[in-house]
Amino acid sequence: MSGLSAQGWYNKAAAAAQSGDNAGAHAILRDALAAYPREAQLWHGAGNVLLSLGEPVEAAEHFGKAYELAPGQFDFAIDQAIALSNANRHHDALKVLKRIETQAAAFAHYCSTRANAERGAGHAEAAAKWYDRALSIEPARPKALVGRASVALERGEADALARFDRALQHDPGNPYLWLGKAQALDVLGETTGARNIMEQVVQQAPAWPEGLQFLAQLRLAAGEEDFTSHYGDAAAKVPQDPNILDAWCRTLAGLDYNEQATEVAARAHKAFPDKPHFALLEAVYAGAAGDDDRAEEIFAEFQIDALDWHVHETRHRIRRGEYDLAEALLDKAVAHSPDDIGAWALRGIVWRLTGDPREEWLHHQEGLHELRPLHDAERVLPPAIALLHRLHDNSPLPLGQSLRGGSQTRGILFHRTEPEIAALHEAILATVEEHRSKMPPADPAHPILRHRDAPWHITGSWSVRLSGGGDFHTSHIHPQGVISSALYCQLPELGGDDSHAGWLELGRPPPDLRLDLGPIRMIEPREAHLALFPSTLYHGTRPFESARRMTVAFDVSLVQG
Repeated sequence: MSGLSAQGWYNKAAAAAQSGDNAGAHAILRDALAAYPREAQLWHGAGNVLLSLGEPVEAAEHFGKAYELAPGQFDFAIDQAIALSNANRHHDALKVLKRIETQAAAFAHYCSTRANAERGAGHAEAAAKWYDRALSIEPARPKALVGRASVALERGEADALARFDRALQHDPGNPYLWLGKAQALDVLGETTGARNIMEQVVQQAPAWPEGLQFLAQLRLAAGEEDFTSHYGDAAAKVPQDPNILDAWCRTLAGLDYNEQATEVAARAHKAFPDKPHFALLEAVYAGAAGDDDRAEEIFAEFQIDALDWHVHETRHRIRRGEYDLAEALLDKAVAHSPDDIGAWALRGIVWRLTGDPREEWLHHQEGLHELRPLHDAERVLPPAIALLHRLHDNSPLPLGQSLRGGSQTRGILFHRTEPEIAALHEAILATVEEHRSKMPPADPAHPILRHRDAPWHITGSWSVRLSGGGDFHTSHIHPQGVISSALYCQLPELGGDDSHAGWLELGRPPPDLRLDLGPIRMIEPREAHLALFPSTLYHGTRPFESARRMTVAFDVSLVQG
């Protein structure tokens, strides 16, 4: 074996991979690299195998080494970028791609890969540009057709439906394209057509969670009480697939149907006893439904050292008043993931319950949560409000969100193409930077202030319109953010029996914890002002009875690799 040439090693690994033995191919290439550490083709081959094994980070390292050894082979760098994007390191992928732009920008696969990385990094306009460039070079490139249609839908472009139809001409069996077409029809108000498509898709692909969820959204919007029954039909067709039951109980729990979610999770736990994940879900939803004894049995049986288990058992211990156990679990959770927003949010609650002075440091420092005026509000806000009302007129009550009544705009608001939205985005960015400048100094021990001076960007963004009659946001957190916010665009005359109706509450625990603990601060809404606060603070809106209220909300997150 030691007498093999580099090409011989490569051929042997390729034969193993073609037979389906990727692990064997990896072992062969590892030995080959030990014998020929400067053979770029071997590094590239190992990268391909690692990518197929679901190891994108290690694959990217191997592709990078291949390009370092053969800088004339820019395809090696493109593959490195693909692997980085697969690992959700889109900004790192862009760094790689920008270095080879001069060499590679005339090729469709570079442009398509660049577009995918731009989209993953949240640069929707740049993604559209690079997909267009890929399609100008290769008009029928499947990934570019799918990506460009998806970006058109996300940005609210008028030709989104036509783009999905065009992509379907080249790939009629792609369920993602049919889902996109149904979403585009729904945006246009053609709900019957959207429903017909999704019912057919779910019939043909019953194990596809995205399709099941969108059909549930359509059924919820139609006012159907049992809007998730199709999950049961799908589970009956594909009983060996655990993902259907997982998606079903999460959809139910997202709108507080916790008892029903518990029973679905229990069914999954019984059907898939080797997956403790379902035991956790049963405990989570049983506790949220008030069945603490059922949750206790599960947490007593399963002692699993994992972030999700520690965080959810903490909620159970809080409900039972076992605050010392809750704190010990949170110590483990934070050791697993020092930046986990959910763990720190619960830590703040436990510290309040136990009178721990660290809660002052966590959430009460001056400047951590403030109401700040929107920059340039008189110019940017009126046209944005008019546009947002048009969007809300055909927007649904979303699944799995904190909203209880009202509507929420689709997709990522600041990815849209309208100049009114772009101007609002710029004004909000300026206001966020002003808020940052007035926050307390950086503190490496603090879950928010440790990131005070790091690169930030706005990730999720959406608008909510509540219509009175008791609409509200239940107390929740945004676990992907560092700073969370609500911009008050339009407010009704608040008042009535509750003098704080419609106010923002910071720090009130979520209802499922069943705690008699009020907010740490209440903020009276003011039009053209932003409430900015740490994402570690639970927050919600008190119900109100009159007229319409509209906000724009978003998360400020760290710029990742």
